[in-house]
Amino acid sequence: MNPRVRFESEADAEYRHAGRWYEERREHLGVEFLDAVDATIDHIVEMPRAGSLVPQVPAELSVRRRAVTRFPYHVIYLETATAIRILAIAHDHRKPGYWHDRLR
Repeated sequence: MNPRVRFESEADAEYRHAGRWYEERREHLGVEFLDAVDATIDHIVEMPRAGSLVPQVPAELSVRRRAVTRFPYHVIYLETATAIRILAIAHDHRKPGYWHDRLR
């Protein structure tokens, strides 16, 4: 993982939990999920402003999201001067905006 990337503890837990869930469904699917998330994060590091701004978050915060290929997830992140903060590994169909309190 790139040293500029900082996972919020809750986002790290979501990442690991979803990987385990997929692995329980089919052998190696969890690894495929984790690899897809990692590839998405690599793209974010290369072009942080390419992600879409997240609706219902003040625009001045510049919270963005980028879809995870093959899986119904988005990586929600915030670029700062020193790091890219991963705020959530959010499932597309569960509790939209549940991670907003992580902006503090």
